[in-house]
Amino acid sequence: MQFGIFYEHQLPRPWHEEDEYRLLQDALVQVSLADQIGIDYVWEVEHHFLEEYSHSSAPEVFLAACSQRTQRIKLGHGIVLSLPPYNHPARIAERIATLDLISNGRVQWGVGKSSSRIELEGFNINPDERQPMWTEAVHETAKMMCSTPYPGYQGQYFTMPTRNVVPKPRQKPHPPLWVACSNRETIKEAARLGMGALCFAFIDAEDAHHWVDEYYTTFRHECQPIGRAVNPNIAMVAGFMCHPDSHVAIERGLEGFQFFSYALSHYYIHGTHLPGEHDLWADFQRNRPPQREPTGCIGNPDQVRAHLEMLEEAGVDQVIFVQQAGNNQQAHILQSLEIFGESLLPAFQVRERDQAQRKAERLQPYVDAALQKIAPLPTVMVDRVESYPVLAQRLAGGSAPQEAIPDQGASLSSLDGVETAILGKRPQ
Repeated sequence: MQFGIFYEHQLPRPWHEEDEYRLLQDALVQVSLADQIGIDYVWEVEHHFLEEYSHSSAPEVFLAACSQRTQRIKLGHGIVLSLPPYNHPARIAERIATLDLISNGRVQWGVGKSSSRIELEGFNINPDERQPMWTEAVHETAKMMCSTPYPGYQGQYFTMPTRNVVPKPRQKPHPPLWVACSNRETIKEAARLGMGALCFAFIDAEDAHHWVDEYYTTFRHECQPIGRAVNPNIAMVAGFMCHPDSHVAIERGLEGFQFFSYALSHYYIHGTHLPGEHDLWADFQRNRPPQREPTGCIGNPDQVRAHLEMLEEAGVDQVIFVQQAGNNQQAHILQSLEIFGESLLPAFQVRERDQAQRKAERLQPYVDAALQKIAPLPTVMVDRVESYPVLAQRLAGGSAPQEAIPDQGASLSSLDGVETAILGKRPQ
């Protein structure tokens, strides 16, 4: 079993001048430490307008910063909002590929839709169209990353002519695909589409066993890949705070985990929100549940180990620890990671090497069968490809002389006419 850390960049009110700056700087320090101790993944969400719950609206920027502070940790979009009104498919392909190049091939491409009205309506998205919109966009984005050129697309939710989308990612045909999941049905959908399942529901080990079984049973028998490759993996999130004294771990970590769950419910299930005014942290303080005994991965090393071993036995491929939940303190987060790296991680790493090999051998026939179902990339006939001269006339808003459009062998001096036509000035 492998491990990841997960960021929403939560920032409860009241806010002060430097809070967002410090939040992101602290997260970068945490990711650097996670890389050093051997954590396998960092996952970064994309959300918009979700005050206090998630101040992570530009994950590609944060992950790019992580890429230059780390050596081996995988950089996971968990997830890119993939409906075209959020992000055009070509822009997703460009950003994913660029990050993959500058990180030396460490990107994990997670995708999702969001079901929050604040986000959907902020981008004028009809909730009833989320699924077909997402399917169309993800399928075409994968093709853009490995087609030279991309043949173009006339779709229901976006249209694009033939273009060569550059750059191309380092990982071929594209980085591993994951999708956000919140229940057993979306877990099975991930398996049908050949995607890794990023399970953002908090479940116990017994339920995890059923979810894992359903995922791999579905993958073996029903997989029809949406991308150009398959990624059979299932990851689950967990609250996290580890300390030798379980009472200290609870005191440091449980409130933040409870706020994480409360804020999630507020934005996705039953909350009423007034942008710029609503105080979610104050609401939580009025309605928070009482303190409990150690839960999940909040406790002492023995308690955390026992919970992780149950998930490992259930067949979970990766456990992702929620970071910066509520008002968790930087010093406590760093100490918790250090304890995990020293006391717990090495034993799981030893077992992971053997388990990964056995898993690969067991799934190989099903992976091969799934790959055979991927349709060949469409070809672009040469006589259908348009040639695009300099559009001097259109840019200048007037009539450009024919000689202002140079041929490929034009000299530098012959470009003066183009400059004059476009910029409306004479060359010096």
